[in-house]
Amino acid sequence: MRRLLATLAVLALSGAPGIADAQSGGNPAVPKRAAARAAPPLVEFEMMTWPEVKAAIDAGKTTALVYTGGTEQRGPQNVNGGHNLMGRATVKAIALKLGNAIALPVLPYTPNNASAELPGTIGLTPEILAAVLERVAEQSIATGFKNVILMGDHGGGQPNVYRDVARKLDDQYAPQGSHVYYCDEVYTKANGDFDAWLEAAGYPRSSHAGIPDTSEMLYLGGDAGWVRKDLVKTAMGDPLPPRGQRAQRDPSVPRINNGIGGDGRRASAELGKRLFDMKVDYAVRQITALLQASRTP
Repeated sequence: MRRLLATLAVLALSGAPGIADAQSGGNPAVPKRAAARAAPPLVEFEMMTWPEVKAAIDAGKTTALVYTGGTEQRGPQNVNGGHNLMGRATVKAIALKLGNAIALPVLPYTPNNASAELPGTIGLTPEILAAVLERVAEQSIATGFKNVILMGDHGGGQPNVYRDVARKLDDQYAPQGSHVYYCDEVYTKANGDFDAWLEAAGYPRSSHAGIPDTSEMLYLGGDAGWVRKDLVKTAMGDPLPPRGQRAQRDPSVPRINNGIGGDGRRASAELGKRLFDMKVDYAVRQITALLQASRTP
């Protein structure tokens, strides 16, 4: 009798909705042991093993995305590594959307100059960046990639360094079946179009550490400490002149000089998503066109 009761108890528990249906979300159409949602493809070089990289290249992921970030002060409200943090999220999203690419580790330094007054910046010279980009691109080709895309999250070195390195290496390696391209729309066009949209929508003018930067960091890492949220409401720097006009500072008005250009107080995660999506979409469109052109006889 005791064995019979024990068996009945086990059967009852196995059929209880709190246990059996928990795995299926209570949906009887889903198998009791629901299959876990498929993990996204591995597209970050630094998070892959060498056999995984080799298998990915053999399967057609023959495009290497070389993305540069930058370490610089971003006003009192944003962490200094913002370009690197945004860059990693951006290039990963680009790789996933392309479907034929792998994102290399984001380069954390780009052309800039350090300052003891605003101590958040560590920069390279354009010449050093050119040498690094050239070396990384050539190493990517040696690894087995057929296409290398240069792009960046920070304006330092763009477009000259990226464009010149891409042209030089493409001329050298194209006869061997490999190509190096510069994707500028992820930075120049996306940011320019977003700034124009902000202005048309009535937002105040801002530049460095203003609405675009702060909004994207709020969207991607607002809950991870990328932005000191309590300081966004005071994110006001030296004012910017109207678009198309040169700045003429009144010497009688003390400078704020806190690293913020203009008024960034209306930054939001919603605006950040708009900018992030634009950057990814613009990059995917341009890279796809570049790769198609390379296959055209």
